[in-house]
Amino acid sequence: MNWAAIGFDWNQARAFLATAELGSLSAAAKALHLTQPTIGRQVAALEDALGVVLIERAGRSIVLTDAGRDLLPPLRMMAEAALQTGLTASARSEAIEGRVSISASDVMAAFVLPEILAELRVAAPGIEIEVIASNALSDLRRREADIAIRHVRPQHQDLVARLIREARANLYAAESLLERTGRPKSLKDLTGEVFVGIGNREDMVRFLNGLGLKVTAANIRFNSASGVVGWQMVRQGLGLGIMEEGVAERTPGIVRVLPTMAPVHFPVWLVTHRELNTSRRIRLVYDFLAEALSRTL
Repeated sequence: MNWAAIGFDWNQARAFLATAELGSLSAAAKALHLTQPTIGRQVAALEDALGVVLIERAGRSIVLTDAGRDLLPPLRMMAEAALQTGLTASARSEAIEGRVSISASDVMAAFVLPEILAELRVAAPGIEIEVIASNALSDLRRREADIAIRHVRPQHQDLVARLIREARANLYAAESLLERTGRPKSLKDLTGEVFVGIGNREDMVRFLNGLGLKVTAANIRFNSASGVVGWQMVRQGLGLGIMEEGVAERTPGIVRVLPTMAPVHFPVWLVTHRELNTSRRIRLVYDFLAEALSRTL
């Protein structure tokens, strides 16, 4: 290894790679928790160290030079190696104190996890928890989270997953809504009712149709990408909505619509990276979540 030939700083290379990948100095600064001028100085320092121009500015945009594009493949390999280094180090950690990040849907993060984390605080007071509330799948291989609670089975071989259980969801409405509109006795009675949608409206229509509900986009008068917001709209009597059984049963003023209607079953998976599964700290949180979720849902 010719150590003397490595004449640039990784932080400078990381700043350039983030800028190239995200498309702007401001986006790179936000991702790396730095200021835009700092990112600009680091990229300029890398250019000086390598003796080439990597980016050109076109107004508020940036354009990669040929040299900049040529550097992307090896720098991406360096970034992957840096991530793997962090994973390996975390996996060898024997400490049961420190930070663990958990990715979960916004509904799970808001209505289920807090009660579990209160128990965890007593069992392991040295653990610090960051909850990433997102309905998108976190990339555990890129350390976007240490542990994820998902409703789809992961396929990548680097991930370790445990099926916690099959949870159930049903159709619910606020008591105040049913007092105004009457209590439906059959699926036919739901024709023309107003529904609260979550996520893509067209996908929601197909989902409800699959349950035997004759619903069109016109029936979904209220919609949100957030499950928490959607559930609050159901609580306010704006329409009928689907919710996980355990959450709905703990919500005052909510009743199940058509109790004879078959529930929707969905899996709850607990996922972590294979390397992180050997870390005592993360293993403790993983096992604690597995036990608590099996009781809670």
